[in-house]
Amino acid sequence: MKAAVLWEQQQALKIEEVDHRQPGPGEVLVRTVASGVCHSDLHMIDGLWPARLPMILGHEAAGVVEKVGSGVSHVKPGDHVVANFRPFCGRCGFCVSGRPYLCDNQEAADPGAAEDRVTLDGRRVEIFTSVGSFAEYMLVPETGVLRVRQDAPLEKVCLVGCAVMTGIGAVTNTAKVGAGARVAVIGAGGIGLNIIQGARLVGASQIIAVDLLDSKLELARQFGATHTVNAANDDAVARVQEISGRQLDFAFESIGRPQSATDAFRMIAFGGTVVIVGMMPLKSEITLPGFAFLFEKKVIGCMYGSARVGIDMPRLIDLYMDGRLMVDELVSREWELEGINDAFSLLRSGEVARSIIRYG
Repeated sequence: MKAAVLWEQQQALKIEEVDHRQPGPGEVLVRTVASGVCHSDLHMIDGLWPARLPMILGHEAAGVVEKVGSGVSHVKPGDHVVANFRPFCGRCGFCVSGRPYLCDNQEAADPGAAEDRVTLDGRRVEIFTSVGSFAEYMLVPETGVLRVRQDAPLEKVCLVGCAVMTGIGAVTNTAKVGAGARVAVIGAGGIGLNIIQGARLVGASQIIAVDLLDSKLELARQFGATHTVNAANDDAVARVQEISGRQLDFAFESIGRPQSATDAFRMIAFGGTVVIVGMMPLKSEITLPGFAFLFEKKVIGCMYGSARVGIDMPRLIDLYMDGRLMVDELVSREWELEGINDAFSLLRSGEVARSIIRYG
């Protein structure tokens, strides 16, 4: 099969012919239909996180089940599926308490990851987040896919696998934003736009989008932002405080930048909450004024929008199919696999919300 392989960080991906083995017990072979191009993948390319190389990146994907291994019962050949990049064991303390997105027994969640799922000239190729969707096929654990309704367009609902679920879930599951809340969102990329529409869906009274590009702020308006702040021209903290009357309830950091997290903390009112959604560089640190905690300011993290994928993803897809959730509008460009490095160049420059890699 054809795949885009990362051989060296801070270098372009290379299109290679690789081999995948047949699905073993508890595994599913999926023909990839579409994959989003996400900042988490870019972090690996740019060396912000360590990587075992060579590696196939990609984690925001959808496809059709081709084969299943023994013991698989949740999906069958022909099923349409969306990838879940946080497979879960179903029996650790986090799983049994309804938090599978925090499963800390990944060896049990994906036992096949210890084997050579994909090889190139006999050499093991690593798979990013047990998905590896920058390839024509994905060999994943059973809990690494979710069956979805057959009429949902896979080239669009692939985005539910990361950007949509993470962004909306950050609002509804992680932060539990209520109607009438005042919200700021730092970063109007794929995740940020979904935080914005999540805030719109729950009835936030103010939704303030902060970004450096006017084009992305205009898109933020389409997704539900009531106000926009161009941080390249204004002091973002002061401007957000002015708009909110210093009564900001929630500030979401969706970029993965420590300084933005500090800015978010300065924006919120007493009793307010910062939600860190962006993927921070490994070993980065956030500096916060200690005295502010006396006034019950809070900082919380967010993994995958606190997703219970079997419940949340079907609901989001139903909302999309009913015309109540914007997904098509996230797609700025579509590419074949050979255009993947161009897709990452546009992502790095901030010119797109989401690019989609389409197969066949």
